[in-house]
Amino acid sequence: IKKEGSDRIVFTLESGNADFPHISADYHIPILPSTQGKVDIASGIGCGPYKLVSFEPGVRAKLSKNKNYWKTNRAHFDAIEMVTIPDASARSNALSNGEIDAMDRVDLNTASLLKMNSLLNITSIAGSQHYTFPMLTNIEPFDNADVRMALKLSIDREEMVKKVLLGYGSVGNDHPIGSSIPYFAKDLPQRMYDPDKAKWHLKQSGFGGLKIDLSTANAAFPGAIDAAVLYKNSAAKSGININIKREPNDGYWSNVWNKKPWCACYWNGRPTVDAMFSLAYLPGAAWNDTRWNNSRFVDLVKSGRAELDESKRRSIYYEAQELLANDGGTVVPMYANYVFATNKKINHGKIASNLDMDGQKFSERWWFDA
Repeated sequence: IKKEGSDRIVFTLESGNADFPHISADYHIPILPSTQGKVDIASGIGCGPYKLVSFEPGVRAKLSKNKNYWKTNRAHFDAIEMVTIPDASARSNALSNGEIDAMDRVDLNTASLLKMNSLLNITSIAGSQHYTFPMLTNIEPFDNADVRMALKLSIDREEMVKKVLLGYGSVGNDHPIGSSIPYFAKDLPQRMYDPDKAKWHLKQSGFGGLKIDLSTANAAFPGAIDAAVLYKNSAAKSGININIKREPNDGYWSNVWNKKPWCACYWNGRPTVDAMFSLAYLPGAAWNDTRWNNSRFVDLVKSGRAELDESKRRSIYYEAQELLANDGGTVVPMYANYVFATNKKINHGKIASNLDMDGQKFSERWWFDA
């Protein structure tokens, strides 16, 4: 990275990357001040539409409008207060009672009740958020491709979308690219619940009467325990005995995910195919929660990253999704919509589908009606 003048920097990459503008704009890479040559994250100084007034981690953040914000027609609120309300019922009550103006992560079990409130708007956006059951493919029996396929065929996706997402989502196809993402492999055959075919793969694997542990907690995603029970029931018809291990919510992401052989997980997804693949499916990636290592997949990701021809890139990413679906170590049963609620004083334009709450840009893009 080289500085040129007062307001220009030049990035020189070691290899081609057609999605570099998306990477540089990722929310994990904010521009912050430097103190003695190190990034200063404690100062609260950044480049956003609001200035930090106070911050209590896990409790609340108070912000005031940045009058010098570089974007025009943005940051319409004079001040914003973001409050953590972990309990879903308390969160819904706070919105219904007018204590807050907007809330993320609507409890799907009460969404129908909130819809009946004439003072509220419920928004449901299909995007890249997906719920998964990753297995460590370097550990037996998940190192066996037939075992992995048997598990993928033993889950009733339609039932899970209906009973866990209550219709606020769609079935997944065992790869992480949602239909809203460019280069989504729309022609890839949808995997269906097929216990007989699962039995065949189980026989091919040599693991007869398979019994395996599935670690889960609702910290993984809302309804994860219910989803695991549905999975257990549907897999039993394939001759697979899933033992559900209920883990504590506290510490789930540090003690269970990416450590236990098979668990529940959720992903917000990423705005580009390469970002998602590079983050979670390339060997050596810190968040590769399956340890899956497929040399052909690696070659496809590297070639697709630098390919500028749209047709060739689409073909590359189609094959990569097909490889993941058929050989990868992640069961992706469903895509969950982003569901949030606001009072009717809040207005906004077209809602982004890459993250919750308008791509997490609600503070910048929304406004109060006069």
